[in-house]
Amino acid sequence: MRKGFGLPIVFCLFHLVISQKNCTTIRLPKGLKLGVGSAAFQIEGAWDAADKTPSIWDNFSRSSGVIKDGSNAQDSCKSYEYYKRDVAMVKYLGVDFYRFSISWPRVLPTGFPNKISKEGSEYYSNLIDELLANGIEPVVTMFHWDLPQRLQNLGGWANPLIADWFEDYADVLFDLYGDRVKTWITINEPRQMGLFGYGSNRFAPGINAHGIGEYLAAKNIVMANAKAWRLYDRKYRPKQNGTCSITIATDHREGITDSPDDIQAALDAMDFEVGLYSHPIFTKKGGFPDSVVRLVAEKSKEQGYLESRLPEFTEEEIEFVKGTSDFFGFNHYSTKFVSRKSYKPGMYPIPSHDDDLGAFGTLLDYTPAVVPHCTSIPWGARKALKWVKENCGNPDIMIIENGFGTHGGLQDNDRVTYLQSYLLEILDAVEKDQCNVVAYTVWSLMDNFEWDSGLRVKFGIFETNYDDEKKTRTPRASAFWYKNLAATKSLDCDFKPTFKNIQF
Repeated sequence: MRKGFGLPIVFCLFHLVISQKNCTTIRLPKGLKLGVGSAAFQIEGAWDAADKTPSIWDNFSRSSGVIKDGSNAQDSCKSYEYYKRDVAMVKYLGVDFYRFSISWPRVLPTGFPNKISKEGSEYYSNLIDELLANGIEPVVTMFHWDLPQRLQNLGGWANPLIADWFEDYADVLFDLYGDRVKTWITINEPRQMGLFGYGSNRFAPGINAHGIGEYLAAKNIVMANAKAWRLYDRKYRPKQNGTCSITIATDHREGITDSPDDIQAALDAMDFEVGLYSHPIFTKKGGFPDSVVRLVAEKSKEQGYLESRLPEFTEEEIEFVKGTSDFFGFNHYSTKFVSRKSYKPGMYPIPSHDDDLGAFGTLLDYTPAVVPHCTSIPWGARKALKWVKENCGNPDIMIIENGFGTHGGLQDNDRVTYLQSYLLEILDAVEKDQCNVVAYTVWSLMDNFEWDSGLRVKFGIFETNYDDEKKTRTPRASAFWYKNLAATKSLDCDFKPTFKNIQF
């Protein structure tokens, strides 16, 4: 632990035994970088510090009844105040990089570059400098869902002009930090942000324009990524020499049976959930996937619409978007099994993304995790990586999120088992399928505000004590496991550590 934080050190002992069928000590591929991740809204707190204006999540999380445990992120982990402690935790783990995000309204209080916040911009500059001073590479996400409310008032991601607004925002970030940041992620998980925020009321901004809003957002997100990437490629890459791309949630979808209908349903599901965002960027043809175009057009016609609810790309836009990526940002948690035979009209809102797909998803007989979307089905990670290789031109893949949610506890053997099982499949994808995985990121560094679940769901390899004013953090068993992985560059399934429990 670094000196100078004025925080107590407490010692206790852990004994952790992990067993895995057919697992021996495995060396990680040479050059594979390891990291941990977080997001600004989930950890920073200080929602109205200095001249920061509200984001859509600031307002949404304070709305009555939308967060399951009634909490909000106003205080959260206090990383705005204690960012050096976060860096100390990352350094303690010994990993290569820290993936964090920048809050758009903290840097640009109006949402536009007419005013750049001195305090907000300095906060991220100081964080970046602190990381570099400790030998940690900053991997920066420009947008992790906390849109300025002022831009949402103008339509947010349903307004095509947001691609220009995002380009202007990216320009500011490249100019401020690009001399030190060499890996940029434009937008995190467009499906979750667009589908749950514009196609339902689960996430901010809670528009719930299902069947229309999620598709408007999808196209505008793809265009925003393209504009930011082309700006970087044209104006900044020659002198900054970094990389830039979008990150897409790439959970796997498998047919419930091996029947042709179920296999096709799974392929269509991958197109709807991943290809909607990857196909325009990574394929030679460009534009939205054929299956999505066809199915949405058919359903739109049946429902009496004069044209498809899925917006079209012009030929000029198709060419503009193609290739706007230097790697594939890959988030993965679990797998679902899909079938059209099990689908009944009316299961989902009409119209909607889910009704357009027309398939029912299930976990079959896998035991659901406390957080169902991270139910352990590790072989799905290898299949998802292979899908990216085969459908996206075999790009370099940065695994930007992989993690396991619980309801707490320091001896989180279930999380270690999950992470280890998934890493085994990822290593098989590298060795046996020749997938170009260049980075692996555990989600998340610490417990944080987990969107509509609030504070009750714990993804951190460090526990956050929300009852403590300083939000003290304590490493869990998974943190010591990951620290060993980073130190040895080996996955040891018989690892039996004895640990010191240190508070940060």
